[in-house]
Amino acid sequence: MSRSAYLILENGTYFEGKAFGAEKETTGELVFTTAMTGYLETLTDPSYYGQVVIQTFPLIGNYGVIPSDFESKSPALKAYIVRNWCQAPSNFRCEGNLDTFLKSADIPGLYDIDTRALTRIVREYGVMNCKLTYTLDNLEKDIEEIRQYRVTDAVKSTSIDSKVEFKSEKPEYNVVLIDYGAKHNIGRELVKRGCNLTVVPYSATAEEILELDPDGIMLSNGPGDPQENVEAIATLKKLCEHKIPTFGICLGHQLLALSQGARTEKLHYGHRGANQPAKELSTDRVYITSQNHGYAVINDSIPDTAEVSFVNGNDGTCEGINYKNMPAFSVQFHPEACGGPKDTAFLFDRFIEMIKEHKK
Repeated sequence: MSRSAYLILENGTYFEGKAFGAEKETTGELVFTTAMTGYLETLTDPSYYGQVVIQTFPLIGNYGVIPSDFESKSPALKAYIVRNWCQAPSNFRCEGNLDTFLKSADIPGLYDIDTRALTRIVREYGVMNCKLTYTLDNLEKDIEEIRQYRVTDAVKSTSIDSKVEFKSEKPEYNVVLIDYGAKHNIGRELVKRGCNLTVVPYSATAEEILELDPDGIMLSNGPGDPQENVEAIATLKKLCEHKIPTFGICLGHQLLALSQGARTEKLHYGHRGANQPAKELSTDRVYITSQNHGYAVINDSIPDTAEVSFVNGNDGTCEGINYKNMPAFSVQFHPEACGGPKDTAFLFDRFIEMIKEHKK
């Protein structure tokens, strides 16, 4: 018999559900994702650091746990909320169940909760803090704790500690990936395109990166407020002076823009899910993309040396930037998306072509 648990919101609203996963109380920033598949990628995406994640799709766990699908070594989110949790997964690749996985990762879960009503609150009032608890006896104290919560040290907590190398079977290029909380599939996409890859921590200096003599620089996704990463922004500003082909994704996109004088802002409830439309302005073509971010580059703040390349089809926010003064571009969405959609994977090919042109 599952234990009753409660989700208390910053505005005083609370929901009752049932507990699974690790048995612990936790406080975090409440967000939702609309992805219908890929819950393992969601659970292991470092960009969810410090957050309590709602899955809007009602049935989660039906194909179990498949470690080869993980996007990082372990989950970074604070808690996981679903409508229905499947206790008997079925898939030929399945190596475990969701409850056991969450317990081993020390992540609490909550199910049998009205995720539709919960999501509508976040959509109307915006991202807010919350607490998963097992009693309402300390409601006033809990609400005060919830209101004090802040996501801090996000990149520091999800980046690697020291450099790691990955070799391609048919190496043609040397690429440095700066890890701000990178998803594994970014590296896979580069390696299979002939890149020997050196992954360096977020704290790597410009001098350390240049010593690796890269043909290209990849800026990864990651969690948290981009403006907090003052040293990383300064490092990118120095690197840009060397005109090395550069490709940024998600947080990497935001940090590159900040290094060139643009500004960022926090979105009302962010873009999270595998069905986000991104319109390429040069072609008027709309791509369906995977996204996971709570901040965006402000369109009007982008310098004259750059131009917006993609916008979000729903709210018009910046989804991509091309730079005119250096061989660099970036996107807010995830072209490496796994398990999908893969509509924009061609951007990795565009990066490789940029490297080829620069080497001539």
